[in-house]
Amino acid sequence: MIVFDLKCEENHVFEAWFRNSDAYEQQASEGQVECPFCGSTDVVKSLMSPNIPAKGNIKSDIELPLPDFAADHMVAASANVPDSMEASAEDVKRALDHMHETMKKYRNHVKKECEYVGENFAKEARDIHDGLSENRGIYGEATLEETEELLTDGVDILPVPGLGKLDS
Repeated sequence: MIVFDLKCEENHVFEAWFRNSDAYEQQASEGQVECPFCGSTDVVKSLMSPNIPAKGNIKSDIELPLPDFAADHMVAASANVPDSMEASAEDVKRALDHMHETMKKYRNHVKKECEYVGENFAKEARDIHDGLSENRGIYGEATLEETEELLTDGVDILPVPGLGKLDS
């Protein structure tokens, strides 16, 4: 998976995850990448800093505490954001509503097009990956440990957002 910082024609900046760079290019060219704030599909990659992970076997003895005055500086810095970059409560609500609707569409698509396998999800996903079971879309439940093992072994899985509380 790869994360990109994206920007729409209205200069809203957001991040999105893709399987790889080609997946982003394909989805963007088909108009499938939408700004979560305004719904625009006129989206381009924004400048982003590289995310270079530390080696797992190297421990850092340096701990940088946050200074007591940091909160004052953060408030001052956020107060200097240009008007064009500020989001009103209405913009935030519109973005959240759009995100909620998008998650519902995604969940409904999965429920319509894929087979529910319940708690057998991890085993069935692995069997499909290993060619022991029919290649098809499935969904179900998995523990955190099962999920980590599947991802570590290269089995492509994605979470399906649970919307029960949001729908009520």
